[in-house]
Amino acid sequence: MMVQRTTAEAVRAALAAEGRIDLARHPLALSFEGGVLTMEGELPGLRAKKLALERAAAVPGVRHLVDRLRVAPARHMGDAEIRDHVRDTLAGEPALEVCALRIRMGRAVRVVSEPSRAGGAVEVSVSDGVVTLAGEVPSLSHKRLAGVLAWWVPGTRDVVNGLEVRPPEDDSEGEITDAVRLALEKDPLLDADRIQVGARGSVVTLTGRVPSEEQREMAEDDAWFVFGVDEVVNRLAVSA
Repeated sequence: MMVQRTTAEAVRAALAAEGRIDLARHPLALSFEGGVLTMEGELPGLRAKKLALERAAAVPGVRHLVDRLRVAPARHMGDAEIRDHVRDTLAGEPALEVCALRIRMGRAVRVVSEPSRAGGAVEVSVSDGVVTLAGEVPSLSHKRLAGVLAWWVPGTRDVVNGLEVRPPEDDSEGEITDAVRLALEKDPLLDADRIQVGARGSVVTLTGRVPSEEQREMAEDDAWFVFGVDEVVNRLAVSA
């Protein structure tokens, strides 16, 4: 019992030391047993969620994480409304036209689109604001783009990206860089032409200039939304 309490306290201290999580304003429930840490609560954004998971996983004694963390939505929406938005967004993305699109509602599955020569299939379900993507896609780029588009729906509280890549594809820094650059280019609220992207491992660095602090924050958020990104170094300068 003492070891469990000590480990949980060590995790809480690690989270409190990370200012971007802001544990004082967004308290989390932590339970630890047999090397398994369960984390529950709502955080202000995906940046804070990923950092909380990374900092907790680094604490000695934590062998496995149960992630029940959610992100505060930009706008409160019901599951059906979120599902419809995700459906329309994925259906309207030209890069995903090669994939069949299906919506799961309980046990029922409705086909939204079925290309004559489908290069995969994406199935969308939503529960309590959490979007789950299942199925197969032809590349890591397709998997990452689908995940970013799901995160852009304002009511989304989390995205579980379970899409499998067939045939399997090795990940790389170049692939992560291209995926972040694509996300920035797809964002209609951003001027991505003056933003440069680099990656070292799972750490992405943004450099260049944007016209406002709002765009600086949006660019960083877009990078965090990309599957496989564990840290974003934002060196964007703000200038007209």
